[in-house]
Amino acid sequence: MFDPVIAPSGTLLGLLQRGRGDGTLHALTAPRSEALAALNHCVLRDPRHDWQVENRSLYYARLHLDLHGGLEAIEAHLFDPEDVLDTDESRTGLALAVLGHLASYGRQDALHLLRRYAAQGSNWAWALDELALRDDDAGLRSLAAPVLARFSTDAEGEAELAATVRDAFEPRPWRLWADDPRPAVATRVRAAQEAGSFDRWQRQMRPAGPRPGWSVQAVFDWAQQGMDRGAALHVPAARCLSAVAGPEDRPEIVRAARDGSDGARCTALRHLADTADPDALDLIEAAATDGSTAVVDAAVDAFERMRSVAAVDRARRWARRPDALGEAAARVLACRGGTRDRDLVLGALREAVRGEGPDATTLWTLVDGAGRLGIVCAAPVLRHIYRETASSHLRGRAARALAATDPSFPTGFAVECLWDCEETTREIAARHAETGDTRVVDRLRRLAADPAEEAEVQTAVRSRIGPEGTAV
Repeated sequence: MFDPVIAPSGTLLGLLQRGRGDGTLHALTAPRSEALAALNHCVLRDPRHDWQVENRSLYYARLHLDLHGGLEAIEAHLFDPEDVLDTDESRTGLALAVLGHLASYGRQDALHLLRRYAAQGSNWAWALDELALRDDDAGLRSLAAPVLARFSTDAEGEAELAATVRDAFEPRPWRLWADDPRPAVATRVRAAQEAGSFDRWQRQMRPAGPRPGWSVQAVFDWAQQGMDRGAALHVPAARCLSAVAGPEDRPEIVRAARDGSDGARCTALRHLADTADPDALDLIEAAATDGSTAVVDAAVDAFERMRSVAAVDRARRWARRPDALGEAAARVLACRGGTRDRDLVLGALREAVRGEGPDATTLWTLVDGAGRLGIVCAAPVLRHIYRETASSHLRGRAARALAATDPSFPTGFAVECLWDCEETTREIAARHAETGDTRVVDRLRRLAADPAEEAEVQTAVRSRIGPEGTAV
C-alpha cells in the first residue's frame, strides 16, 4: 500500500483524515454534500499510515450516521472491478469495518451489503469477521455455501480451507457451520478443523531454532544465518545466549560485540545490555560509531532497554550527539530522567520537529517524556504536533502531555478530543474537558449512552456526570 496523501490540517478533508474531533464538528456545520464527499474520500482511501494500530472506523461510522449518509459510494468501491485485481485487504478493510459499525447501530442496509460482499468479494474474510460479531445465526448460515465454494475439493483446496479455518480471526462462523444440518457443509468444515488442529500440533512438535546444548558460537551462527536471509534473529538469539552462556564465555561474547559478524555483534550487544555488563555501554558507543546500519539499530535498541543509573548518566552525555545514539539518549531521559533533564528532552523534542516534522518516530517517546516531566514550556510545540501529525496515536500522546503541561487544555483541545477517533484520546478528554461548555455535557451524555463506546471511556464519562445526567 502506498503512503496516503494527507490534506492540510486546516481543511475539512485534512481534519477527517487525521481523525480529529474538529473534523466531526466542522463536518456537521459544512454543507452536507461537501461533508459526505470528504467522508467518503476517507473511507474509500484509507488515510492511516498504520491501519493495524490506528482507529478510524467507529469515528467515520458515527459521522456517517450523523450526516444520514447512504452506502452507494461504499458499494461501488467494494464491487468495483479493481476488487478482483487488487486483493490487498487495505483497499477495502476500512470500508468493511465502517459497515460493521453501521450494522451494529441497526443499519440493515450495511448488514446486507456485508453479507453480499462476504459471498462475492475478494476480501471476504474481513467481511465475515465483521458479520461474526453482528449477524444472527441464520445470516451466517446463508454464507456457508458461497464461502466453501471458494475452495476447490481437491487436496490443494482442502489444505487451503484447513489453513483458513485454523487462522480465522473470528471462529464463530466456522463453529456454526461445523454443526450445520447440511451434511456436505458440516462434514467439510469439521474435516478442515481437524486438519488445522493437526497441522498446529505438527508445527509445535517441529520447532526451528536453537536446541539445548548449543554453544555460544552456535547461537551466533544461527543469528548470522537469519541475517543472511533477511530475518533479524538477534533478539531471540540473545535470550538463547542467556541460557547457554556461562561466566567463562564472557570474553568470547565481548569480542563478538566488538568485532564479530553483524548477527553475532547484534546478539552480543543485546545480551550484554540485558545483563547489565560493565562494558556494555562502551561497546554500544563503539557500535554506534563504526557499525553497519543493522548493528547501529541493534545497539541503540539495546541501550534504550537498559534501566541502570549508569545508563541514564551516559544518556546525559550522549543526548547532544547528532546521530541515532543521541536520539536514543534523549528518549532514555524522556522515559527515565529527572527534572534536571527537562532542557535536554525539550531540546530533542524541538529538534525532532524541526528536522523531521510532526510525524517523526522519535516524537512518540519525547512527547510522553514532556508530559511525564511536566515541561510547561513544551506546550507550544506539543500543540503543533497535535494539530499537524497524521498519526492519531501520536496526537493522543500529545493530548495526554498537554493535559499535564497546558493550563488551557480543558477549555481547548480537550473539548474536540471528545469526538476524536482514538478511544484513549476520548478518555483523556472525558477526564479533563471543562463542563461549562454545553457541547461537553451533551457529548458526555451521548458517549455514556452509546453501546459502541469503549468501557474505559464510559468509566471516565461517568466520573464527570451525576446520576441525573448533570455535570460534576
